[in-house]
Amino acid sequence: MKKVRLTINGMPKQFVVATDRVLLDLLRDDLHLTGTKQSCDRKGQCGACTVIVNGKAVRSCLTKVIDLDGAEVITVEGLGAPDNPHLIQEAFVLAGAVQCGYCTPGMIMAAKALLDKNPDPDTAEIKQALAHNLCRCTGYVKIIDAVKLAGRFLRGETTPDQVRPDPEGGMLGVSHPRPTAMLKACGLADFAADIHLQDALEVAVVRSTEYHAVIKSIDTSAAERMPGVIGFMTAKDIKGTNRLKMIFPDQPVLCENKARTLGDPVLVVAAETKAQAQAAAAAVTIGYDPLPAMMTPDEAMAEGAVRIHDEFPNLCFKQPQVKGDAEKALTQSAVMVEAEFHTQMNHQAPTEPEACVAYLEGEGEDAQLVVIGRSIDIHTHKAMLQEALGWKNVRYEEAFAGGQFGIKAAITSEGIAAAAALHFKRPIRYIPGLAESMLLTTKRHPFAMKVKLGADKDGRFTAYVNDFVVNSGAYETLGIVVITRALKMLSGSYHIPNIKAMGELVYTNNAPGGVARGAGPPQVAFALESAVDMLAEKMGVDPLEFRRMNSLKPGESVSTGAVIEQWPFEGLCNAIRPHYDRAKKEAAAFRDGPVRRGVGIACNAFGIAEPGDAATVDVELNPDDGITVYAAAADPGEGTDSMLTQITSHLMDLPMEKVRLVTRTTDQTTGSGPAAASRITYMVGGALVNALEQMKAAMDEAGAANYEGLKKAGKPTRYTGKKNVPGGPLDPKTGQGPTFESQVHNIQMAEVEVNTETGEVRVIKMTSAVDSGPVINPKNLEGQLEGGMDQGVGYALREEYIHGRTKDWVTFKFPTMKTAFDAEVITRETPRLKGTLGSTGIGEMTMVSTAPAVTNAIKDACGARIYDLPATPEKIKAALAQGK
Repeated sequence: MKKVRLTINGMPKQFVVATDRVLLDLLRDDLHLTGTKQSCDRKGQCGACTVIVNGKAVRSCLTKVIDLDGAEVITVEGLGAPDNPHLIQEAFVLAGAVQCGYCTPGMIMAAKALLDKNPDPDTAEIKQALAHNLCRCTGYVKIIDAVKLAGRFLRGETTPDQVRPDPEGGMLGVSHPRPTAMLKACGLADFAADIHLQDALEVAVVRSTEYHAVIKSIDTSAAERMPGVIGFMTAKDIKGTNRLKMIFPDQPVLCENKARTLGDPVLVVAAETKAQAQAAAAAVTIGYDPLPAMMTPDEAMAEGAVRIHDEFPNLCFKQPQVKGDAEKALTQSAVMVEAEFHTQMNHQAPTEPEACVAYLEGEGEDAQLVVIGRSIDIHTHKAMLQEALGWKNVRYEEAFAGGQFGIKAAITSEGIAAAAALHFKRPIRYIPGLAESMLLTTKRHPFAMKVKLGADKDGRFTAYVNDFVVNSGAYETLGIVVITRALKMLSGSYHIPNIKAMGELVYTNNAPGGVARGAGPPQVAFALESAVDMLAEKMGVDPLEFRRMNSLKPGESVSTGAVIEQWPFEGLCNAIRPHYDRAKKEAAAFRDGPVRRGVGIACNAFGIAEPGDAATVDVELNPDDGITVYAAAADPGEGTDSMLTQITSHLMDLPMEKVRLVTRTTDQTTGSGPAAASRITYMVGGALVNALEQMKAAMDEAGAANYEGLKKAGKPTRYTGKKNVPGGPLDPKTGQGPTFESQVHNIQMAEVEVNTETGEVRVIKMTSAVDSGPVINPKNLEGQLEGGMDQGVGYALREEYIHGRTKDWVTFKFPTMKTAFDAEVITRETPRLKGTLGSTGIGEMTMVSTAPAVTNAIKDACGARIYDLPATPEKIKAALAQGK
């Protein structure tokens, strides 16, 4: 132990600390300065813990307190507060650099250290200074913009008030700051790990070290004698079904007698501290009887393969799609291409680990189990926990979430935290690190696709075949949804009169697949858009013109046979044409030498509001004439708070500060479906408009202009709005049926540089052309597109999750400032026939077509066609060597 004196945010402090205590723990645990975050298991990889020590940006997870005697420390809380923010915090908010907000405090502190020394940095200097800071949401574009804007503020060239949109001006089509952005920029937004519960136990989980095995024995004898240990919990202690049922009841909260993948949870240890719980967990011994580990669908479907689940065959779901006669049409086609494509397993990579806290509110059998986690579907997850744990009185509260990108459509840590709260009758904190979070979460499914695409002599598509097999991993989770969504969007932006497809979902002992940004369409779009380029090349047609001439038109049908009413895709082709021509001309100057440039495009028509979707929103007029919106609409960074606030302010002619949002608790909201599938603006926004229209009609009928007038007229002050999409599922034999009520259309253009000697690829620029209807908040739209492009490039070139080997951001190859690229957004705003004030969603489509745009650009640059993602240097060199 050592006594250390230091100054923190201007206040002198004195501590007696252990020699291994790091500054991050001192700030978060001792001082509750939780704006400083942890993402990367204290490896210095993420920068979320950045603070300033003696004028320099340091990663507090690596900084020992004993080395700081006499130091001056500044955290994000020491910069400013929401009512008196620092100019850098203002800049991040106004530039649209705050999305989920988890990385924001670290970014702001790194920016301050830079700007204190260099108030006018260029892009290269900003990238160097923030090289240790990771962000999954933004693609870094808005962060660089924010640092430059902060420099302008600090140099006195402009002020926040001059940049800030007029709060009394228009509400729609204006980049008003997000309502929660300043709270996040000041480090005051509570994420799950920031919530400290009095008398809480910390838990650790003993997880399977086998990929497939019978659990023979559990020995806790050594752990029982360890300091701070309170007790243990196994499957037999859970009173409900012990199944987290999304579609199939196949995933246990805790394994009973069998582990089906590496990292399956077997036992929970509760102790007074996290370190004690982890130490005790390490002392527990599990006896296993190993079974064959089947990591691929081929292995799991081989003759004599062991069933992974007794209740379900390894081939657990299949769905055909038949429109016309594809095989006959292919034989009659003038030209055809055929290929196999594979996409990798991928991690969604939110920067926040899967933290959750839970406690009992009240006493005895009437107590309410309160679960605070990262869910994007709080009512569904509440119902799942009620059934799994056998406890009906449950309230789910959504904490601020550090990104999710589909990962939180599933329950991750909540089942264990909630079960432990019931079992130990104490508040519980379950705060897994990054490596454990990677083990316990679902992943983007790997697809193996066999494809044929044909065209007639005029270049019109005749038929498309795609037989694809999906690696479900150990559990089904939402794999069926992924397959059906892939089939519903199988024909992309095009009119293809004949379709034949088969999607098969196969259990393996790999990591379980789940929802990831796009959820099925990114995988099948990679195959289709690659095949379109191959066919265009074979026919000698310009790739962009080839796509335009094959565009679907109103009155024609998508792959499900549903006829569409609106399809503004050709306008996007025209909008991007001058950018495409410019890029092709510039790339032509780099056709010789080892470094070649290429341009690739890929398209996507992303469906939103599928048949059967529904949403409910309540609005209430308050005594001060403000309005409270009650909607279970999660916002892990997309900008839902902006959308709800700006629409309400617009329709009711209210200042934004008089719009209050209640969105994070099951006790005060009605289920409105997940914040997924790009559906929130269209579905929840549509229900909001419906509720507000009812309120306005009641006020008009009563001749009332305010709360008092409405009350005097005997009218209710609360109204329920609904948005429902008619229709049902696809036909199980033909895959025909209704389609989405709306689409967002997109063309991605990639400009890349390929080193033909090393196989290295550098993305120079991405351009995204999008038509999503009238734009509500331009900076929010741009931020979603830029972040999605960055994720898509990572998916195309680097990222791959290998179960048991990918354990941190380095082994995952997380995108960094170094890999960031220029980005441009082109928007068209065709009002949707049934949209929310004409608008639809945009969160996912930018991810869908990015990877094939990049691989098409690689082919254009050097002639190497990549069939298996990611397009690593080794694969590119191999393709070049084979002349492919």
